[in-house]
Amino acid sequence: MNQCILMAEVVQPPQLRYTQDNQTAVAEMVVQFPGLRPDDPAVTMKAVGWGNLAQELQTRCQAGQRFVFEGRLRMSSVDRPEGFKEKQAELTLSKVHDLSGVEYQAPMGDPMAAPAAAAPAPSNNAPRPVKRAPQAATQAPVASPEPDYDDIPF
Repeated sequence: MNQCILMAEVVQPPQLRYTQDNQTAVAEMVVQFPGLRPDDPAVTMKAVGWGNLAQELQTRCQAGQRFVFEGRLRMSSVDRPEGFKEKQAELTLSKVHDLSGVEYQAPMGDPMAAPAAAAPAPSNNAPRPVKRAPQAATQAPVASPEPDYDDIPF
C-alpha cells in the first residue's frame, strides 16, 4: 500500500480550482522539507487535496506554516522546455495534521473520487477539526543515543 507521512512547511499557499466535469474542488500547493543530511538542500514537492479537504486547505494553510501531511505518493513525468522529461513527486493528501493539534481529514474512500453531481454530499463527509489534548509527561524522557548512520554496512 502506498502511504506516506511527511512533515513539511508550506512554501506556496494552496491554489483552489474546480474540475470541469463535476465541479470537484482541487487545491494544489508547494511544500518543502529538509534534506536527509544537514548539508543537503531543502526538497520541494507539490501536494494536492481533493473535495472538502481542498476547501479546508484553502482556508487553513498559509506560507510558512508547518504541517504533517498523510497521503499517497505519485511520480509523474513533466516535459521541460530544455527538451527532456523530468520526474516529479506529488503527494495526494488524505489527512493534514496542523502542528497546533488540529487535524483535517478527507472523507473516507478515495480522495480523488468525485461526488455524484445530482446528489448533495452528506454533511458527515465534511472535514472535521479534531482537538488533541496535550499529553502530560508522567516520566522524565529517557535520552536514547543518536544512531550513527555512517557505520551501516551497505
